[in-house]
Amino acid sequence: MIMKLFQYPRLIVSFRFIFLGMLFSLLACQEKIQPDVLPIGDDGQVFAIDVGDSEIPYLVINTNGADIPFEPRIPATLKIYEGKKLKQEQRIGIEFRGKTSFRLSQKKGFNIETIDGTGNSVNVSFFGLPEEEDWRLVGHVVNLQEKYMWDQTLMYNDVGYELSRSIGKYASRTRFVELEVNGEYLGVYSFMEKLKRDTHRIDVKSLNANSTNLSGGYILTIDKTSVGDAGIGKPLSYFYSNWDDDARYTPENGFRSQYDIFGNLIDFEPYGPPYHANMYLETYFLYEYPKDRNITPAQKEYIFRYMHDFETALLQDDFSKGERSYVAFVGLESFADYFIINELCRNVDAYRLSTFLQKDRNGKLEMGPVWDMNIGFDQGDRIPMNGWVMRYNNFVSNDPWMIHFWWPRLMEDPEFRKLIKQRWTNYRNGPLSDIALTRLVDKNADYLEKNGAVQRNYAKWDQGIGVNYPDAVRNLKNFLTQRAAWMDGEIMGF
Repeated sequence: MIMKLFQYPRLIVSFRFIFLGMLFSLLACQEKIQPDVLPIGDDGQVFAIDVGDSEIPYLVINTNGADIPFEPRIPATLKIYEGKKLKQEQRIGIEFRGKTSFRLSQKKGFNIETIDGTGNSVNVSFFGLPEEEDWRLVGHVVNLQEKYMWDQTLMYNDVGYELSRSIGKYASRTRFVELEVNGEYLGVYSFMEKLKRDTHRIDVKSLNANSTNLSGGYILTIDKTSVGDAGIGKPLSYFYSNWDDDARYTPENGFRSQYDIFGNLIDFEPYGPPYHANMYLETYFLYEYPKDRNITPAQKEYIFRYMHDFETALLQDDFSKGERSYVAFVGLESFADYFIINELCRNVDAYRLSTFLQKDRNGKLEMGPVWDMNIGFDQGDRIPMNGWVMRYNNFVSNDPWMIHFWWPRLMEDPEFRKLIKQRWTNYRNGPLSDIALTRLVDKNADYLEKNGAVQRNYAKWDQGIGVNYPDAVRNLKNFLTQRAAWMDGEIMGF
């Protein structure tokens, strides 16, 4: 056959030209389409995934090969792209965040701090939000080993915080983003403000060691404890199993109420070992501002005494006789609004965990802001649809973190119930109407879906779980309208 081909040299030449022509055409075609195939930013940054012409900001974090610890933060660079165009570049410090969510989820959250060239913190604005140095990247919980996922809609926190802002209460402002860390695409996250003292966030007066007016401002939390400085230098593996550190209360990080969850004086010593037999009876108030390393003994004594006097008044007032001395200590409207938002969202952690309180200088104790709703809404299976979250103790026994006596006691006050009814009725005619609730969910879902972020996120994370995003969105809307209807019936009877 080969010999026969040599008898026809023109045929060989023809084949050669045809082959070369095809090769050049292929190369030319490849060269022509290459810029559209490779996901490259306008600065030459190669993305881990092609986001097309998505309007959702795409964040690229690079630690230059260093492993991210739980703490302390390590230096990194953050780039923010919109439509593959670099919009902002910033030096940051980064670490993992979360307690239970960190241990359970393969989709980790991050704390980031904006820093300058020398590593010092610097206030920076992102997405038009007020300047600050501390920010959060929060994703939904995905457990690939046990095949479960919290918040398949990707928006629980965003919806809850927006509902709070819609009734005039500050909550962390958020932006949907897609995140890449060290070349790995991690999916949809909420980029959000850290809750901290700031004129644009929790707006209480500053308080330092030289302050002569001890009345404020203070920020307290009811929450699990953080490992703090004790965790520095420990390997990352330690943080996957350090459950005891969640319940390691000390005189340095906070103080215990002198009353138990039933309103009885506690007759055993505080600061026992984690998960001791009577821990479920205790409620601790942690120092958020001033931080435990900064708060002075005089400030500790002031806020401890203020909280004790409030609790004592609440317990001793005889509502049937019109006694309501406890209102001298609290801004009751904030308590009513905190109740309304957390109950509407069926936030299982409300009142007992991730709970913020604040007291401004010369002001009263206020509840909020709301925080951490990843097991709220239709995910909150410990509380039935027709049950109050503030009645958590009726549904769950001996949880290490139960609900303090405040809320059942407050509901015994007819004036507090009346206040809730007034405010709920007003909100239902506006920001918490069925139309407003469903419109908010649809707005977020449409934004994520039309930009392809839902598909990209679940191509990464739906590994045998079986996510149906339209169903998840529909279930969230149904939950909100049904929960609101149930609350209508209950509150109208207050």
